[in-house]
This record gives sequence, structure tokens and C-alpha cells, in this order.
Amino acid sequence: MTSELHDDYAQAGFGDRLGFGKRPALLIVDFVQAYLDKSCSMYAGVEQALAAAVELLGAARASGIPILHTNIEYAPGFEDGGIFYRKTKALENFKQGSPMGAFAAGLEPLAHELVITKQYPSAFFGTSLASTLTSSGIDSVIIAGLSTSGCVRASTLDAMQYGFIPIVVREAVGDRDPAPHEASLFDLQAKYADVVSLTEVKKYLAKLKLR
Repeated sequence: MTSELHDDYAQAGFGDRLGFGKRPALLIVDFVQAYLDKSCSMYAGVEQALAAAVELLGAARASGIPILHTNIEYAPGFEDGGIFYRKTKALENFKQGSPMGAFAAGLEPLAHELVITKQYPSAFFGTSLASTLTSSGIDSVIIAGLSTSGCVRASTLDAMQYGFIPIVVREAVGDRDPAPHEASLFDLQAKYADVVSLTEVKKYLAKLKLR
């Protein structure tokens, strides 16, 4: 994105910083094998994002904040896929029992970490995520995952609409092409969330650990 575009949005009143919350949770969206297995049609070349997400997860676990993971899974006949499945046949990779739906190496949930299984892009749609965060007193959601222009974007937007400060970790999200990835990050930063570096988030989490 050009500096002129950033300046134009800033002058129009977009892009203010929300800042970190006081009680965050980490949400890792759909970091599963379909995007990492080169034999899969959904392979996205997101190995660098995976490495960053593993680093982020370690920092979050050390800080003691709640951690939630999402995956996608459909019934054998895809009756629960609705229009999303009709539009995106790549979702066949997430049929119940498919190895493509397994969590990426290094991001496997621990026994006490909640897994939200979903059928649509947003981690909030049709799930208990919002009520779970609210009942735990969470005010902000640190977001990593795949893909930036799809489920990460949808989940970030819904986090904001449910009243949670969304913090997207730039290095820990990925997409199959740089163009939709960068366009989505620009739009999220301009209107809905804070897009921040892994380094900044790790410093914030380290301070939480010391409290």
C-alpha cells in the first residue's frame, strides 16, 4: 500500500489506535494442515506465518492468558456447510475425519485449551465463542491464523462487533497470495482492528506475565 493511500485514510479519520486491553485471550484461527500440505489444493505457502504463530503461542502460554483454537469440520454429506460450501468446494478438505483438518505441528491445543469447531468463516458465527469470552471477563482478542482475507478477517470483524478489541498479529496470519493478504490487513487496520507486530505483542504479553 502506498504512503499516499495511508495518508488519505488517515486524513479522512481512519486508522486510530485502539491499544491493548487488560484481559486478553489468544485466538488461533484455522491453522490446519490443508494450508500446509503441498498435496492439498488449499496449500498456501504460509510456513513463515506458522513459525510466527508457534512463537506467539509460546509467549501466550507463558503469560497465562486464555488460548482458543478454531478448526473447520463438516458432516459427511456437508449438510451443515450451507451456501459457504456451495460457493467454496475447497471445503471438501474439511470433511469429518480428513487429515487436512488436523492442527499444524507446533500449534496443537493443550488439554485445557478450548477448541471451537465451526462451519463458517467467522469463529463467532454459530459458536459459543462470544459468550465464552464474555463470561471469562475478556476484553480483547489477539488473533493469529488463516487465511487473512477469509476466516481471519471475518473473525476479526465479529470480534469488534461483539465488543472485543481485535489485535491482529501481522507475522502470524497468512494467505495464499500477497495481494488479498496486504489489502485485508490494510482494511482491518484502517477500520476495525489494530494490526501489530509479533515483537510488540510479545512485549505486551511479557508485561502481563510479570503482574
